[in-house]
Amino acid sequence: MKTAIVVSLAVVAQAIANTLLSKGMKIVAAMPAFQGGFSLVMLAYALKNPFIWGGIVLLILFFACFLSAVSWSDLSYVVPITAAVYILDVFTGWYFLHEAVSPARWLGSVLIVFGVGLVSLSGAKSSSPPGGCDVEPQCGSPSC
Repeated sequence: MKTAIVVSLAVVAQAIANTLLSKGMKIVAAMPAFQGGFSLVMLAYALKNPFIWGGIVLLILFFACFLSAVSWSDLSYVVPITAAVYILDVFTGWYFLHEAVSPARWLGSVLIVFGVGLVSLSGAKSSSPPGGCDVEPQCGSPSC
């Protein structure tokens, strides 16, 4: 249960972060001084944008949740589940950023979520790591 909660928090944090970063960079890129493309001045200006900082903070939260989840659950479970962010990114791009989303993009995102559902049915933790033991040795020896 804790894995589901932490991974859900990670997915939501990443989706909101991606949306904030996109909004912030669109604001920066729309400035007439930056029409020529990326530059160090543009980067410095971007770092003054609150949307960019909000996105950075939420990506740090995502990373902390991700690290926690992979510390107690299988990587082969956690990574596919975090792919649920794809449908949230499409939705937030469409709803908050007013992006035009084609039916093919919606369908592709729904297929990803379907795959996430299949992975989630497999459970969060295998019984033991291959070639290893589940618990720390009691005698203080580094071997099982």
